[in-house]
Amino acid sequence: MRPDPPGLSVPREDGRVRGTRRQLARFAVAAVVLALAAGCGTGPTGAPGASAAPSPAADALVVVATTTVFADLVRQAGGTLVRVTSLVPAGGDPHTYAPTPSDVRSIAGADLVVMNGLGVDDWLKPLLAEAKRPASALVELGPDEPGVTYLAGSGGTGSVNPHLWLNVVYAELYVKRIVAALQAAAPGKQAVLKASGDAYLARLAALDGAIRAQIATLPAANRKLVSYHDAFPYFAAAYGLTIVGTVVPAPGQDPSAGQVVALIDTIRASRVKAIFSEAQFNPKVEQQLAAEAGVTVVSNLYNDALGAPPVDTYEGMMRWDADRVVEALR
Repeated sequence: MRPDPPGLSVPREDGRVRGTRRQLARFAVAAVVLALAAGCGTGPTGAPGASAAPSPAADALVVVATTTVFADLVRQAGGTLVRVTSLVPAGGDPHTYAPTPSDVRSIAGADLVVMNGLGVDDWLKPLLAEAKRPASALVELGPDEPGVTYLAGSGGTGSVNPHLWLNVVYAELYVKRIVAALQAAAPGKQAVLKASGDAYLARLAALDGAIRAQIATLPAANRKLVSYHDAFPYFAAAYGLTIVGTVVPAPGQDPSAGQVVALIDTIRASRVKAIFSEAQFNPKVEQQLAAEAGVTVVSNLYNDALGAPPVDTYEGMMRWDADRVVEALR
């Protein structure tokens, strides 16, 4: 006779044994049904209603994007009518990415190529010439976006911060540009692309509202932070946060001793609660600085590149970042 499972005592009388087994079987079937239903209702980002992306159609437009963030915007906007790849892999840094010969081949076979510009991925443009792609094949999202208030970058006089997409409203502008480019490339599918794009824009509008409501729960005095580099000014401006300083002038450029001392003084004077960095960078510098200033380090934000679930989509990335910020500043 087999032992009972741990924590379960089954009566040994024949009639009750059979009844209990039938009841357990019904419970098991119900559990399987519930598990399958849950799997259909929750995708890798954990967002209600999200599901695994369906396979692209046989005649889908081939799109190459510079980063995983822009690739996901295209994928979500175009649905099954696009087949998208990114040149910079998940977790990679587009600022320092070194293109390869295979990138040129990928671009040569693309119907559209999507980039941001403004210094994030300017290395792409020479590849277009090498791949003999016309200017009409390029969708450049960053420059000259209508309705954007551009913020100064860290690259000197006249430079512009390129990380517009960390304001979800600006990401919606990107999506509109992407949908228009897809419609121009596939004029017979304009209605389907409009419907797909509109559905995605509705999700992004809801996401923007959710982030605003979430950060509004923070006490006003706590809505201050230090970032690793100058990546989050649009996020801060959109959602009511203040960035009082950055750890490094740019990725790969360590701060001087004087800059570290000045930043520690600023952190203490401003009563900042946390320093925020991104998952693709070594957090050693900010950990040392935080230990000296007596604040917390959050080293797993995302901005330029997506990662593993639940940050494998733009929506998942923005939810993740908002959750980490609110948790650390509460």
